[in-house]
Amino acid sequence: MLTILGFAMIATFLVLIMTKKMSPIAALVLIPALFCVAVGQGAQLGDYVIEGVGNLAPTAAMLMFAIVYFGVMIDVGLFDPIVRGILKFCQADPMRIVVGTAVLAAIVSLDGDGSTTFMITVSAMYPLYKRLKMSLVVMTGVAATANGVMNTLPWGGPTARAATALKLDASEIFVPMIPALAMGLLAVFVLAYVLGIRERKRLGMLTLDEALAREPQPEPETVSAGTGTGGKDRLRKGTGASASGTGTGSGASASASGTENDGGDDEEFQGLDPNRPTLRPKLYWFNAGLTAALLTAMIMELMPIPVLFLLGAALALTVNFPHMPDQRARIAAHADNVLNVSGMVFAAAVFTGVLTGTGMVEHMADWVVGAVPEAMGPHMAIVTGLLSLPLTYFMSNDGFYFGVLPVLAEAGAAHGVSPLEIARASLAGQALHMSSPLVPAVYVLVGMAKVEFGDHTRFTVKWAVLTSLVVLAAGILFGIM
Repeated sequence: MLTILGFAMIATFLVLIMTKKMSPIAALVLIPALFCVAVGQGAQLGDYVIEGVGNLAPTAAMLMFAIVYFGVMIDVGLFDPIVRGILKFCQADPMRIVVGTAVLAAIVSLDGDGSTTFMITVSAMYPLYKRLKMSLVVMTGVAATANGVMNTLPWGGPTARAATALKLDASEIFVPMIPALAMGLLAVFVLAYVLGIRERKRLGMLTLDEALAREPQPEPETVSAGTGTGGKDRLRKGTGASASGTGTGSGASASASGTENDGGDDEEFQGLDPNRPTLRPKLYWFNAGLTAALLTAMIMELMPIPVLFLLGAALALTVNFPHMPDQRARIAAHADNVLNVSGMVFAAAVFTGVLTGTGMVEHMADWVVGAVPEAMGPHMAIVTGLLSLPLTYFMSNDGFYFGVLPVLAEAGAAHGVSPLEIARASLAGQALHMSSPLVPAVYVLVGMAKVEFGDHTRFTVKWAVLTSLVVLAAGILFGIM
């Protein structure tokens, strides 16, 4: 019964958000609450939620301070050279823009943090998509899939979990997987090229001047916040993004449609105003060094990631904006995105808390493993790779790697399949996992891009599944699993 109710709860949630009958945050809270009562454990709902919140609180803290930190870095101009380079490469060609999105997301994903990747990628690319009227779900889909493939880095999470769960060395899992993961990343670039060609056919091939002449689609929402110094951070016409890249306010006074503009600003077609008052060119190398040190500390696991971002955000604010009114303005400028994302994380805590606390996830995993035919025993690596797609989508990485993977490894060992093969195969589903409603970073992506989560899901899932299957097929072809 718990197995059926578990699958029914997940299906109900997905249907409601994909049909836009409920917002994700409401569905994440109300659906599990109803199903908790339905299984006769309503009295324990509070305990399940508190446990879920406790488990996800560090993630929420990390996202809160990461948004503030990278928002400040974008405000002060740390990423402006990257943005200018991307814009120079992409020009007004939709195909180049989509491929550039995939390349940028893959490069930034080297830090191992999805929310960071999405903040920087959307900040750079959103203005181009808006100006050319390109599909924003193409941007979110390509970015999420590229990040999913790169999420298999040893410091990204899944590989470390697999190594811990099966008591293996992470390098023994990851290094042999590099050829298969390279094929997966190549598949993402090919996908970006195909989607870019499709966008080019839909919109036509434009010159830069023609792109600048286009009037962007109006959007009703205008958000403004003072800089604390009497000035305003202005974005260029049609950038559709704030200086923080949140798209909902960064201390910018700009409409998403770019209706506020000073005529000469568009001539260079740059995503961020090079004259905004928050720029700190004299502190560029300090900010670059601070960011490099922060990412290095993350990779080396010198301290918990939430603590690193907390310290980094405090230091970045203090050095770049020494005056209290300016610091308050920067925090207020990013507060909207912080609240949205952290609220979504705590709402997801209700979902995961009920799913785990009621025993649904355990029964679902046991049912799936038990449904594997005995004849498939010698092929448990392939079975694990296939199961990793739905299971890492419908449950957290912790639930899959610490709950399901050891069971699959035991079943494989009984048929002579090594735990290393099982561990490598378990990474195949990560391209799909990054678009799971249980991954907090995906809400950063869709929130900044102003894309409905249901629209993102409908568009991305099929391409993410295809990419995961490419990784799995490449692993089999290269004899890795």
